[in-house]
Amino acid sequence: MLYIAVAIILGLGALGTALGFGMLGGKFLESTARQPELGPQLQTKMFIVAGLIDAIAMIGVGISFYLLFAI
Repeated sequence: MLYIAVAIILGLGALGTALGFGMLGGKFLESTARQPELGPQLQTKMFIVAGLIDAIAMIGVGISFYLLFAI
C-alpha cells in the first residue's frame, strides 16, 4: 500500500504540474499577443509563477520519498 500511495502522490503531482505549466504558457502567449509592449513584465511574472508551480511538485516528491524511506 505504501508503494501505491507514493505512486499516486508522484503521479498526481506530475499531472498537476503539467496542467499548470500548460495553462500558464497558453495564457502568457495569449496576453503577449494582445499587448506586446507588456511582454517583458509578463515574462518575469510568468517565471516567478513557474517556479512556484514547480516547487509544489518538489514538495510532493520530498513527502513521497519521506514516506518511502523513513517509514
